[in-house]
This record gives sequence, C-alpha cells and structure tokens, in this order.
Amino acid sequence: MKNHSVLTRLLSFFLLLAAYLSAPASLFDVFAAPAAADPWSQAQIISPADFLKELKQSHDPSRKIIYVGVHTLYVGAHIPGSVFHGPGSTEQGLADLKQYAATLPKDSNIVIYCGCCPLDRCPNLRPAFSTLKEMGFSHLRVLVLPTSFAADWVDKGYPIEKGS
Repeated sequence: MKNHSVLTRLLSFFLLLAAYLSAPASLFDVFAAPAAADPWSQAQIISPADFLKELKQSHDPSRKIIYVGVHTLYVGAHIPGSVFHGPGSTEQGLADLKQYAATLPKDSNIVIYCGCCPLDRCPNLRPAFSTLKEMGFSHLRVLVLPTSFAADWVDKGYPIEKGS
C-alpha cells in the first residue's frame, strides 16, 4: 500500500510538471506581444517597474498620465500627477477624454492606464487608446497592469495619491 501511495504522488507530480512545461509561454509572460485585439503595439506598452523608473528619472512637462477607468477607483488611489478622463467604456467617458485631449499638442507624451480588472478583460483601455490614436497622438503608450492597479502598483509600494 505504501509503495502505491508514493507511486501515485510521483506520477501526479510528473503530470503536473509536464502540464506546466507544456503550457504556452504567454501564460507566464504578461508583457509578451499584445493580443491581436489590442490596438497598441509592443513598442507602445510600458511595465509598472519601467514607468516608475521613468517617473523618477525625469520630469517631462509634455508627459500626461491619464486614468481611463472608473472615477471611484481613481479617487481611491491613482498615480501622482495623473488626471481622470473616463471611463473609456462609455460614450460620456470617451467624450470627456476627447475634450481633454483636444487641448494637448499631438506630440504629447501620453500614458494611459486603468487597472480596474485584469488587462485581458478591461473594458476601458482599448476604446480610450483607439480614440487617442485616431486623434493623431504620436507618442501614446499604455501602462500594462496585468492583474489590477491595486496588485500591480499599490501593493508594490509604488507612489499613489488619493482623492479627486
């Protein structure tokens, strides 16, 4: 009986190991090339760690950080210096974003983010990015928050502001 139990455990271990090793690499690399449905290119994404370095290294007056999620989450915590113009999933939110963006030079260094939910299910980023791209902005990027703003920014101790 004891040999059977050890054998069963070993078999289970090797089956799990085989499943893990055969899984597509994209399951483990959230910063892999964007999905076909994403309107941004690989060059237009930035990770939280890289964006934090960028924020610490230079003060770029042309940089505009735009939160395109829901207002309640923005009030709870957001990246210092960011502005709320959303949500990108609603006509009103996109109209607000367009009105704000119309005041900016087309070569502004724009970084948009949401983080309301896992990136693959986010209803706000893709419409907001597409809207800004259609408006002709040439330096447009997406802050990739694979899980959420809370998990991928706040929980890492990165700087935040609260309130509107």
